[in-house]
Amino acid sequence: MSGKISRRSVATGLGALGLAQMLPRPARAEFEALVEAARKEGTLTWYTAHTDGETAEATGRAFTAAYPGVKVSVIRTTAQVAYERLLQDIKNNVAQCDVFSSTDPGHDEALKKRGLLAKITPQNAAGLSAPFQGVDPDGTYYPTSAGLVLITYNTKKVKAEDAPKNWPDLLDPKWRRQISVGHPAFSGYVGTWVLAMRNLYGWQYFEKLEKNQPQIGRSVNDTVTMLNSGERSVAAGPSGTTLMSADKGNPLALIYPTDGAVLLVSPSAVMANAPHPNAARLFMEFLLSDDHARLSVESRNESLRPGVLPKAGAKPFSEAKIIRLSTAEIQKGIPEVIEQWRDTFGS
Repeated sequence: MSGKISRRSVATGLGALGLAQMLPRPARAEFEALVEAARKEGTLTWYTAHTDGETAEATGRAFTAAYPGVKVSVIRTTAQVAYERLLQDIKNNVAQCDVFSSTDPGHDEALKKRGLLAKITPQNAAGLSAPFQGVDPDGTYYPTSAGLVLITYNTKKVKAEDAPKNWPDLLDPKWRRQISVGHPAFSGYVGTWVLAMRNLYGWQYFEKLEKNQPQIGRSVNDTVTMLNSGERSVAAGPSGTTLMSADKGNPLALIYPTDGAVLLVSPSAVMANAPHPNAARLFMEFLLSDDHARLSVESRNESLRPGVLPKAGAKPFSEAKIIRLSTAEIQKGIPEVIEQWRDTFGS
């Protein structure tokens, strides 16, 4: 979840993503008709928690560069805040959001059950890597972003040999008042990490962590700010934003925990009442494309496409122990751990 996308990456290969030329004639005609219909609508509104604000805005600009005449209004917040805003829109019968991108797939399941998501079949979905195929058998939401929660640290304050190597290492009293974490009530990334730790070690893990008095932000990205400032030394942080910050010269590094980095597969969906349905569907094609995968990798997120590899400093999934929770586990478990968190940490 992170960083800046260069002008060069926006300009390279984005004319029409090359997709129309690669499709069979009937599908090509359908895609070209979608592009034309999207241009007539001229805009779409994107509620997203997938990246930081800078990357989200850059993604919107990249889409417009690929499809001139279709602008993206980006509303970037944490996952829970985006979801609450969307629910308020629905309650007030306000159709504002076209594409909803949460880091908590439980949100999409809940919306699907209420009939609030459009059923679509993006042509680019067929090109996703095998682990990201068939996430929703009903075709209402698709994975468009993936990232890891792992151990991060400030290299000026912690030597590599002294850094935590697994999640229980954060419970060592030597890290008292030196740990940064986000909040599961605001961040889907944090909620999924908390749930994964509960599954591995029971809630006593967090009862012990509380004794080390961690600094608790909201977004998982807040951990990067805390490490960069030197206010904290180690964190349960995001791979993408941390690596992007390190690329800019900040003293940050990653540890892939021996007991598993937590994989977040974050979906996007077109709202059933989308005011700009064609622009929304075209934007989904973009989010599922090789070009967006390249932009994601440049901004240090994970690639969902087999032909797009991670940049140096990040490990392929095949080289790290990965923890991936099911959508059903997340949907049931995150509300539970939010309440447990508040009971333990008092916030």
